[in-house]
Amino acid sequence: MKPETTAARLANKVALVTGGSRGIGEAIAIRLAAEGASVAITYTSAKEKAEAVVKSIEAAGGRALAIKADSGDAAEVKNAVDETVRALGALDILVNNAGVAIMAPLDEFKLEDFDRTFAVNVRGVFVASQEASRHMKEGGRIIIIGSTNADRMPFPGGSVYAMSKAAVAGLTKGLARDLGPRGITVTNVQPGPVNTDMNPETGPFAESLKKLMAIDRYGKGEEIAAFVAFLASAEAAYITGSSLTIDGGFGA
Repeated sequence: MKPETTAARLANKVALVTGGSRGIGEAIAIRLAAEGASVAITYTSAKEKAEAVVKSIEAAGGRALAIKADSGDAAEVKNAVDETVRALGALDILVNNAGVAIMAPLDEFKLEDFDRTFAVNVRGVFVASQEASRHMKEGGRIIIIGSTNADRMPFPGGSVYAMSKAAVAGLTKGLARDLGPRGITVTNVQPGPVNTDMNPETGPFAESLKKLMAIDRYGKGEEIAAFVAFLASAEAAYITGSSLTIDGGFGA
């Protein structure tokens, strides 16, 4: 179903969405394209899913590109940014969506999983933002997909994930100061439980999570995407350095 959009408010813009082959990232890529942006997405292993997203955007009349890049590998992240600029001609919008969620009790958490979490969720975000900022002009947008768990972690085993998302909330504030003089905004979107293949609304944790929310349901990827599209638009030019929660009252 084609989303309802504000007609072409992202026309002539170029966006890069990391981790855009599925879930929230897929929804964001499709929404930005529907609003007029040319969109590049990265994927780690789901080549067929990434190509399907590209075909869906192209079938609707948009321009899209899929780039294989592991967000935990700095060289691959930098290459994805550079390839976006080479193929699509510019970079106006970066959506740092790629992430991992490894959960385990403290005494069982592996150090390699700690390192992987921070390589993708924090270092990858920093590297992509640093590289993208080299290409952005006034009006550029850097949007990070964080998590409401940065503010509330109501179950055991999520300490490292929560810490990684709290880290990018702090990074958002610092980057906003660095890039504000250039007219580039930086925002951190903090979703609550969203129905994706990684965290389905029918999954083993779903009912317990719903009991913690003011709205008794999981969010939809399209709802997060609509929020991101607004932040990417000129209408959001005065919003920067903020962590903005969209969680159905999970943190209320």
